[in-house]
Amino acid sequence: MIGKISPHGKRVEGLIYYLFGPGRRAEHADPHIVAGWRHPAELEPPLRDDGRRDFRRLNGLLLQPHEALGAHGFDRPVWHCSICAAPEDRMLSDDEWAQAVGEIMHRTGLAPSGQDDDAVRWVAIRRADDHVHIVAMLARQDGTRPRFWNDFYRVGGGVPGGGGAVLAAAYCSADRTAARGATRAESEKARRRNFQEAPRVTLRRAVSTAVAGASSEQEFLARLERAGVLVRQRFSTRDPGEVTGYAVALPGDTTRAGMPVWFGGGKLAADLTLPKLRSRWEPARSAPGELNPAERNAIWEHAARTAADATGQIRRLAATDPAAAADAAWAAAGLAGLDFPFPPAPAPAGRSASPDARSPAPSSPGPSRGPGPPGRRGPAR
Repeated sequence: MIGKISPHGKRVEGLIYYLFGPGRRAEHADPHIVAGWRHPAELEPPLRDDGRRDFRRLNGLLLQPHEALGAHGFDRPVWHCSICAAPEDRMLSDDEWAQAVGEIMHRTGLAPSGQDDDAVRWVAIRRADDHVHIVAMLARQDGTRPRFWNDFYRVGGGVPGGGGAVLAAAYCSADRTAARGATRAESEKARRRNFQEAPRVTLRRAVSTAVAGASSEQEFLARLERAGVLVRQRFSTRDPGEVTGYAVALPGDTTRAGMPVWFGGGKLAADLTLPKLRSRWEPARSAPGELNPAERNAIWEHAARTAADATGQIRRLAATDPAAAADAAWAAAGLAGLDFPFPPAPAPAGRSASPDARSPAPSSPGPSRGPGPPGRRGPAR
């Protein structure tokens, strides 16, 4: 799913009127509410005798908490978020859209689960098969202003779809753990210098490869140097002898002054900072039953073979059985959670290694929230 938060607005009446309209090209045939702080049947604007909608009651209910705040309310209290299904996602029912937007409202903190009578008032309007619009007033019903810091990143996370499946968000970097992609300037510079890919991507692959085969910090740095990567250690300003970080650079990637362009580990990927790498190595030295380098390499090679087999299956099944191909891809994705990262193969000339450019960093699985927020009111349709 792709989520986009629009700049905050002043008047909710105009937005509601537009969302229930036919659209610029009359592409919206059946706009209707699929979820909200009350049951959709209670919030759906009724039809007048002339066939037009009567929005007075809905607008009045949405505005009540904001008007109660008076001078303490926001100057621009209208929060608007558009949620669109990705091209590869299946069509969702009203119930599934209600579940998805309920999870989004919970994540943003605007309407946490179980606080429908205290949180903000909001509605989700479905205007087409592939997208919905969430409209909320930034005023809680308990008389306080809501906290919605970082709502953009929280909207970007995956949300549950029908049947307990998870629809991946387009913004895989929304949780701030994804590897940073090359900027436009870096890509254009690589093109001018006839690089196969942006130096950031090359360095991330080299560092990941060195991490996969290293069992200590010293071995990691030595592997980088043997790979032809320039390495610079960062020392503490308080304790000059303490190493607090590192940076890497490619020999041919320089500034106008001829100096190397350095990338810190955190600029390559969130899990490539020196503290994160040390946390991988230090427990291995004292943990019982630790693996030796040969065993680590054996596991790495086995996982690489498994990934290669999965790639072949996905390619064979993509044209004949897309569902089976998706299952194979889902199973192979489990490799990303291993403690042994597997760098992708170098990209051919003229192409960027985009698959690993936005791959999220491994994270510990959190507690399951079940199929959706409890108590969320779904659609009546």
